[in-house]
Formats: sequence, structure tokens, C-alpha cells
Amino acid sequence: MKILMVLTSHDQLGDTGRKTGFWLEEFAAPYFVFRDEGVDITLASPKGGQPPLDPKSNEPGFQTDDTRRFEGDPAAKAALANTRKLSEIRAADYDSVFFPGGHGPLWDLTNDRHALSLIEDMFAAGKPVALVCHAPGILMNVKAPDGTPIAKGRIVTGFTNSEEDAVHLIDVVPYLLEDELRDQGAKFSSTVDWAVHVVQDGLLITGQNPASSKEGARTLLAALRKQAAA
Repeated sequence: MKILMVLTSHDQLGDTGRKTGFWLEEFAAPYFVFRDEGVDITLASPKGGQPPLDPKSNEPGFQTDDTRRFEGDPAAKAALANTRKLSEIRAADYDSVFFPGGHGPLWDLTNDRHALSLIEDMFAAGKPVALVCHAPGILMNVKAPDGTPIAKGRIVTGFTNSEEDAVHLIDVVPYLLEDELRDQGAKFSSTVDWAVHVVQDGLLITGQNPASSKEGARTLLAALRKQAAA
């Protein structure tokens, strides 16, 4: 089983002068879910190499067992430091793709033609796609074969407006993914702020927030096993 994980290369939090990037839990938790199951994992990002870590995600209050495991795992850190360039990636080489979030994807992956084409190609090939937290925002520029928004009519979740408000970034982010996906006709599903919430609609798996990343990875593995058994 081969799973591609795609991370952001964007490190600027709007015009605030602060850094952003990917959220560590959203990478580490799925990474270890996959690796512990013997999955062949490839990491990629738009620029390749070491993707930027949102420094806030590694502060003591946001650390988890998985982030601490990552910090003590030289092999995982080496893999992250050497992501492949997204432009070199072919959907045909993988069984699925998983997008961790963090605020970075709102700026680069949302508008990255390689990321959008990758998702479109995965869907066209009948392969599941998973995105968590801010990463589902990428879907707003992904099209179905007939040219309609891929999110239209689908049940999706992602970082909610209320969660964005709670971290005081409503006026910083380039768009609110909940609003954008609703505007495209998605059936946006959510639970209380910061609780685990993962939804699956056919080939599309989305998770609401960092706490949902591990369950999102498990849901993706279950979908792949179901396909393999069919």
C-alpha cells in the first residue's frame, strides 16, 4: 500500500510577520498510523525539501504523544526534511493521498495546480483522498470531470469559522474554508470546537481539526482495505 502525504511550503502568516506552515500533530499522527501499518509513505510539498513547521504547533500546550514521538524519531525527521517536489509526483504511483493542514495550505496548496490535479486524478482513478483541518480548503478549486466544484453536494468538514475565530485569525486568513465550501454547495458538517470529527463521502475523507487527524488516517486506511477486499 502506497500513500502520498502532501504538506505546505508556505511559511508566512499573512501580513502579520509571524510564521506559519504545517501543524505538527496533523502530520505526525497520520504518519505514524500509516508507518505502524507498514504503509509505503512518500512525502511531498510544492518546493520539496523541509516544509515549514508552524512553530505554535510544537509549543508545550499543543504537543501530543505523536508529536513527542516524532521529535524522538530520527528516521521520521529525516523523511520530513527530504520531501519530494509536488511537480514530480504522479497520482498513478499511489493508492491514496493525505493532506495535513496548518494555515500554510490556505496560501499555497489551495492554488497549486499540481495539488489540484493530483486530487482530480485520484478521484478519476477511484482512489480515496483525505484532508484534515485547513487542508479541505484546497477542495474549493478542485473540479469534477464535468467542471463543477468537487465539493458540490458532498458532505465535508474542516476547520470551522468558530475555531478560526477562537485562534483570532478570521481577519488574517485569505478565506474561511467553511464559508467557501458552503458557497460551492458542500454539505458542511461539524461538531463542537476542537472535538474529533471525521466524515467520509464516497472517496472523500475530511477531518475538522488537529484532533481529527489520527481518526482521519484510520478512516483512510479502512477505505483502502475495503477497496482491496472488494
